[in-house]
Amino acid sequence: MNLRRIRAVALKEWKETTRDRLFLLLAFLLPALWMVVFGNGLVMDVEDIPFAVLDRDHTALSREYSYRFIQSRYFSYRGHTDDPRVLDRLLTETKIRAALIVPERFEEQLAAGEPVTVQTLLDGTFPLHTDIAKGYVIAINQAFTEELLIDYVSRTRGLAREQARRIVHPVTVEVRYLYNEEVRSTWSMVPALVMFTLMVASPLLTALGVVREKETGSIYNIYSSTLSRAEFLAGKVLPYAAISFVNVWVLWLMAVLVFHVPFKGSLLFFLAGSVLFIFCSTGIGLLISLLVSTQMAALIITMVVAMLPTILFSGLLVPVSSLSRGAQFQAHLFPAMYYTNIVRGSFLKGVGLRVLWPEVVALAIFAAGMALIAYRLFTKRPKA
Repeated sequence: MNLRRIRAVALKEWKETTRDRLFLLLAFLLPALWMVVFGNGLVMDVEDIPFAVLDRDHTALSREYSYRFIQSRYFSYRGHTDDPRVLDRLLTETKIRAALIVPERFEEQLAAGEPVTVQTLLDGTFPLHTDIAKGYVIAINQAFTEELLIDYVSRTRGLAREQARRIVHPVTVEVRYLYNEEVRSTWSMVPALVMFTLMVASPLLTALGVVREKETGSIYNIYSSTLSRAEFLAGKVLPYAAISFVNVWVLWLMAVLVFHVPFKGSLLFFLAGSVLFIFCSTGIGLLISLLVSTQMAALIITMVVAMLPTILFSGLLVPVSSLSRGAQFQAHLFPAMYYTNIVRGSFLKGVGLRVLWPEVVALAIFAAGMALIAYRLFTKRPKA
């Protein structure tokens, strides 16, 4: 391989890219735009659930019970009503997603030591959010019930509240959240979006750029030149790899400065892993460009090949360990899963090569495999 020839091909490709102002703008603007859109749109936190209250008891204790929900950051209070038909209408129109119905004689029954059932209506349109909202309701209700029990034990036995609390809670559970202490979905989602953006944008740019040579006919100049196959492929990939590396920096800065995701790991290791992943993703684009003849076909195939496996099998939305065995097998065939582990490990866990070396090796093997396949497929003889 002649480095001067590779440099000449890379410079020619770069000039072609910069000549198309729209293509160049999309090359740098599209990844950042995706990060903003998906980073703000793919928020899995379930908070500010709109709800209304129907209080049939109208006592101090029933109001205190309602205030537990009103004061919670997980619920957004939208008002009281005395008509159950109003609740039905609000739920049907999706103006509220939960309704709390406190029964009559609520305070009287609790004072007499009798159990009370409080009805909660939840909108089940989104099952995952509904399950989380149900957990919030159970937790708030449990806390209220325990407070009543502590008051009862303290009053009947003449004990201080702390002593009564220890009797009511002989065993306590202390939960610590590691790596994502505030349990923010943004902290987990945004690093994975770095992977998603590179996995879609890099092969797309590469495929469109190379196929453009076929559509304009300038590929025939390559067929008649003294360039080797390896020199041509390397020169074609390098400009798009450079663009993708710039985008890595942009996405990293956006994650840290715009979305305030903590970066705990080694920046050098993160960048090195990103370079490997860039060669994997640009290799996919190069492979697609060798198989098709039009930019429209390259666009469609790249979006299908790059986007669908990335969404389904990378761990972007669902942990790979939670997938079926067949899906886990497919996940291990794509580079997205390995880079997702590198990105999240670098951002949230602060781990490096000592822990993530299997992912690095897998990316290196995949990049080498893509290069070898592309080399075998490319021929300097034009197809009839």
